[in-house]
Amino acid sequence: MDASMNNLLKWSIENSVPKTSDDNNNPPRAPRALSPTALQRILLNAPSDAELMKNAMAVIRSPATSLDDKLIAFDNFEQLVENLDNANNLGVLGLWEPLVEELAAEEGGRRMMGAWCIGTAVQNNVGAQGMLLSKAPTALSTLFALSQNDPETTVRRKAVYALSSAIRNHQPALDELLRHIPEDVRKELGEGFDASDMDGVDKLVNWLRRALA
Repeated sequence: MDASMNNLLKWSIENSVPKTSDDNNNPPRAPRALSPTALQRILLNAPSDAELMKNAMAVIRSPATSLDDKLIAFDNFEQLVENLDNANNLGVLGLWEPLVEELAAEEGGRRMMGAWCIGTAVQNNVGAQGMLLSKAPTALSTLFALSQNDPETTVRRKAVYALSSAIRNHQPALDELLRHIPEDVRKELGEGFDASDMDGVDKLVNWLRRALA
């Protein structure tokens, strides 16, 4: 169940509890406010966030859609995955695989937005970090290649952002990325890299950013 519908269910339960005799001795509790999103669902029968994410990805992946419309859909998708519940639903909805495939798109704008959405979805979200690795095992190697070799600076920048978000406080992702880092760089950065060591992770991310110059 998406977050807005769960909020709506809780609201309906809390505000439909029958009054008992014990309530006469206690002041009534003010009803909990209904979230704007859940209210919109009631009044407008608006689609759920899950439906919006699937629709946006369908637009992004459609050969019949113009690049401008794909980028608009990507922008909507990125805003949706800022929500932790929506980001965690990417695996359930089968959206990780097509999202990562966008990293290989011919247009730089699509590659950039794909990396941006990945970075947003996994940022400070251990569930999404793990799901990225399990659903799209090649994602980090692809992002690393983009961060160092893509001809467009905006793509390289968002690829570094996605890598930075993916490895912080997530050891499996850090270990996977280190497999693709040159041996001399790994030695320079030091052994026993810990994903919870922000200073160490920052050193690695700063090395990645050298390709942005």
